[in-house]
Order: sequence, then C-alpha cells, then structure tokens
Amino acid sequence: MLKRSSQTLCIWFIACDLLMAGIAWIGAYWLRFDTGLIPITKPQPDFSLYWRALPIILICAGVAFRFAGQYEVHRLRRFREELVAVVKGAILLSLLAMATTFYRQDPYESRATMILFTVLVGVLILVTRRLTWGAVRWLRRQGFNQSNAIIVGTGRVARKTARALRHANWMGIRNIGFVEDQTSRWTNDLNILGVTDDLPKLIEKYKIEHVFIALPLNRFADVRKVYNVLAQSLVEVRLVADVPNLAGWTLTTSNLDGLPIIGLRESPHFGLNVIIKRGMDVTFSAIALVLLAPLMLLIAVAVKLSSPGPIFYRQERCSLNGKPFQMLKFRTMRADADIISGGMGWTVQNDPRVTPLGRFLRKTSLDELPQLLNVLWGDMSLVGPRPERPVFIRKFSKTIPNYNARHTVKCGITGWAQVHGWRGNTSLRKRVQYDLYYIVHWNPLLDLRILWMTLWHGVFHKNAY
Repeated sequence: MLKRSSQTLCIWFIACDLLMAGIAWIGAYWLRFDTGLIPITKPQPDFSLYWRALPIILICAGVAFRFAGQYEVHRLRRFREELVAVVKGAILLSLLAMATTFYRQDPYESRATMILFTVLVGVLILVTRRLTWGAVRWLRRQGFNQSNAIIVGTGRVARKTARALRHANWMGIRNIGFVEDQTSRWTNDLNILGVTDDLPKLIEKYKIEHVFIALPLNRFADVRKVYNVLAQSLVEVRLVADVPNLAGWTLTTSNLDGLPIIGLRESPHFGLNVIIKRGMDVTFSAIALVLLAPLMLLIAVAVKLSSPGPIFYRQERCSLNGKPFQMLKFRTMRADADIISGGMGWTVQNDPRVTPLGRFLRKTSLDELPQLLNVLWGDMSLVGPRPERPVFIRKFSKTIPNYNARHTVKCGITGWAQVHGWRGNTSLRKRVQYDLYYIVHWNPLLDLRILWMTLWHGVFHKNAY
C-alpha cells in the first residue's frame, strides 16, 4: 500500500494527544478551583465528578481529534495546517464535552473551567507536536528516517526542486537523481539515472518513495506519460507547477463537483478576514490619531508658517479594486509644485520644489501622518501596498507583470515592501514582488509584524526625497 504517513508517528501522536487531553481536563479543574487565580462564586464541585468524567472525555478526544484531521501525518505537512487542525480539535472536543455533560445531566458544570480546558488542550497538544517534530527533524538531519526521491526533469524547475529538498533537509526527503528523456550538454552536471521508461526499475532499485514531476508547461504530454508509467508503482507522485510569471503568488487547490481546480490568484482578504483587518485599522488608527494629535498640530502650524499654501496636500490615488480616492499628506512642496512639473513628476534627490521643512518631513515620513484619517475613513489600510496615481498605474500595468494584482487589497501607509527598503527611488519590480507576497501570505500577525518593523527600524529612510 502507499506509505502516506508514518504509523509509528501516528500512534505516538494519538497517545500524546490523549495524554494531553487528560492532563488538560485535570489541570483545568486545578487552575479554576485550587489556585485561587479565579474568584469562586458558587459551591466548588467535588473532584470525583470530574474524575469520573475523564474516560468519556478521552473517548470524545479521540473522535474530535480524528475528525479535525490531526493524524494526517506526512513529510510535507506545514505548521499552519497542523495549527488549524489542533485548534479545530480543541474546539470540537470542548463542544462534545459540554454536550455529554448536558446529556448526562452531570451536576458538575463550570464555564470558566471549560474555557480553561479548551485553551489548555490546544496549547499542550501543540507544544507536544512541536517538540516531537523538532526531535524528528534533528534525527533526519543526522541521516535517520530518510526517504528517497527522484525528480523528473532537468530544467530550471527541476533544479529549484533539488535545491529546495537540500535546503529543507528536516523533511528527510533525499534526492537520488534525475530522470530525463531530452538530455543535452547543459545537463552534464546532474546525476541522470535514466529515462521515463526506466522509472519502475529505478523505483525498485533505489527504494524510491517520492517522485517529483518538474517539467515545463510546454511538455504537458511528457507529464502524462510519466504518470502513466508510474500507474503501477506505489510511490507518492507530486507535480511541481512551472509558473514563473506568477512570482509572489501561491497555488491553491479545490474541488468543483469532482473537478480539480487550481487557483492561481486568490486573495486571503475575504469574509471574516476583512472584518478582522478593518477592526485592526479602525482601532489602531484611532489610537494613533489621539496620541499623535499634538505632534500633528505642531507640524500643521510649522507647514503653514514655513511657506505659503495649504497645510494638507491632496492627491488622487487608487486603492482596492483600483477605486480612486483623495490621499492626504502634509504639504512638503511649494504650492505651485504641480504647475512646475505638470503634475506628473516624481520627487528626485535635491528636488527644488521641496521646502526645507518638507525635506525633513519626507525623510522622517511624518508627512504621511494625515493618512491615518484615510485609514479611519476606509480609503486605506494601515498595512498594504503603497497607493499610486492612476496615470502611473496605467503605465506600469503594461510593463510590469501582475502589477494590477496589488489592487486586490486596500493600499496601506506602510507595507512589506517598505519595511524591506523597497520604497522611493528603488526597483518597482521588487516592490511588486514583495507586495504580492504580502497579499498571499496575509494574516493579522503579519500586519502586526510589519507595524512593529516600521517602528523598530525607525522613521528615517535613505530613499525618501
């Protein structure tokens, strides 16, 4: 049969999970009633009631963890997938525990204890999993628990796959060599074991467990041939997608009435994620406006006194879905700067249009503070790709691949590209690459990380003119 997962690891995880569930069940009672951390307003239930319910809780744990997918153990499983499974398992176990308590009309009930139990079981299982995987990865780096792989192809994608397997040696997947039907002098540096028809023999000879098909898209017929050759072989077969023009995007797979669907461009900003991100924007921007109000008032007075003209500068930019809005900044240039440049020019080093105060504000990014109002109004987000003018968007979308994909989310005051130095007079392609990475990998913790990096690295930027 196909070796999808390690039976030893599965048994270990089942035993550890049940043990942690038992410890969490007892520990929740101890934290609630014996430590004095939480005030007791009702008569304390007898511990024997809790102890008698332990076998039922362990049975519920086995069911909950199985349905949550905690035992889909394989070498390519990501931490994010395991985290989601553990959280699901902890919540499902808590619901089953409350349901059985209600059904049995158990005289014991405590909402605080149930909350503690849910948190404890999730944390304990996750810690146990991390320690176990740490030990397994260390053993694999030492050469234990290794499995062999063959890569079909010798091109750019095949070489990147080989490098990735060497880099991620903690997975314990060792590349034995390559299989290629179209060898050339450019493949002399690779360990080519044979051609596609040799795969069954090579799998048996080298005890291969994984085959990575890493052929370019223009050789789709060869992909089908490889799969047909492997039809009678009990190995795991994975297709490494050759999508060089989708830098920064990750592929997703789904099922449409039995039809496999591969997503090439999907944003994580939907449903509950939109509510969470908007909540963070409103909360943090409101707090920042209150705390920075004295500084913004001081800057406003300084701008007004330093040169004739308005305090704020408004410029049309584009945000979510390319929708235009008026972005606010403290004015850093002469009032007639747009007339001088025709309203089209970027700021350059030693730009004569910039006032002395404006140069300081740009260097310290203090001119961006009024955009907190744009965030509060909903035009922008605290974190996201920087907004651009419509005229430049039309220009860049024709020359930079996937440039318009930046507008699948709201633009931001700061972003993943900015905290890595890609702002001002720097590579646009690099900026887009970092923006797309942010869009695909977004989560609330990434936003908090970017905000922290923005503060930690300071407000001075060498590329800001």
